[in-house]
Amino acid sequence: MPSPPLSLLSLTAMLVLLVGCASGVPQAIREETVASPSLAEVQEQPERHRGRRIRWGGSILKVRNLAQTTEIEMLARPLNRFGEPDASAGSLGRFLIEIAGFRDPVEYPAERLLTVAGSVARVENRPVGDFPYRYPVVAGATLHLWPQPIALTPYPAPYPYPYPWYDPWLGSHRDPWFDPRY
Repeated sequence: MPSPPLSLLSLTAMLVLLVGCASGVPQAIREETVASPSLAEVQEQPERHRGRRIRWGGSILKVRNLAQTTEIEMLARPLNRFGEPDASAGSLGRFLIEIAGFRDPVEYPAERLLTVAGSVARVENRPVGDFPYRYPVVAGATLHLWPQPIALTPYPAPYPYPYPWYDPWLGSHRDPWFDPRY
């Protein structure tokens, strides 16, 4: 029979392992693809990178449902070590995600962060405004939609300013709980 400290230690270790394995991020997104080419490399040499595994992410620009597939247009951003796109970083370019079936555009709103792990299918030429742009297309993808950050509202002041005990000549130390004699 193990001693109590050992069983407590093993219970703690199991709990830590269980919590670590319980994250909602798919393993294909969490783990960096070994030789994932950059977006610019795929745009320059699409034949060389066709079929290669990638892990890219960024901000959703728009979602388009076609007859058999859903197409998500993305603004690529650099990923952190966990696979989450950095919303404050500059753009790396644009790419398309092609997914079989229907995805509701309401569930994938514009400006939400999304990471994809899949393979490069092809490069399509489409206009961005009047400029012709080469979009790498990622197919057979594992997607992870990152949760929206919680917007913190500032805590309101307990009393409206100027406080009733504020005296501009004596400073802000004139409140009911401050007495200079003590």
